[in-house]
Parts: sequence; structure tokens; C-alpha cells
Amino acid sequence: MNELYSWLSGQHPGLRTFKILQLKLARLAADHPEQRAMCWLLRGIIDSYVEEFDEAPLPTATADRAYQRLLRTLAEFDAAAEPARLLGELNRLAELDLSR
Repeated sequence: MNELYSWLSGQHPGLRTFKILQLKLARLAADHPEQRAMCWLLRGIIDSYVEEFDEAPLPTATADRAYQRLLRTLAEFDAAAEPARLLGELNRLAELDLSR
């Protein structure tokens, strides 16, 4: 998760970054099965965001807000938490909406 955060923190908040992140999450899920639920939840959230703005103008304020929200979520996510807490982390992740 730290590696994903480090990579994302150095990227531009544009749609291309989110498209690359989709691929990174698919690879991370394949390489680290213990993080598969987190990867697929996050990928679904990013898929929705990309779909919404693909082929349409992405306002700078919306892109910046989504990018910052995603960075904050990754920074706060504790993939090594005990099972009960991890379920809470995954539930919080499932509520993430990058478009608002």
C-alpha cells in the first residue's frame, strides 16, 4: 500500500493517472492476494470515476479533489490491521466517491 501511495503522490491528478492506477491495482491484486479485496474495491471506485469523465471534460477542481481524496484514503488505509478493523477499513473504502 505504501508503494501505491508513493507512486500516486508523484503523479498528476488527471484522468490518465487514474487509468494507469487501474492497471497497477489489477497487478497488485494478482501479486498480493492478501490485498485483493482492497484492490478490487478501489479499482471499482476508480472505474466509475474514469467512466464518468472519459470522453468528457474533467474540471480541474474535480480532478484535484478526487486526487486528494484518493491520496488521503490510501494514506489512512491499514492493510495490516487485525481482521475486525480491516473489515471496517474495507467498508470505509467502499464508501469512497471520487466524483463528489
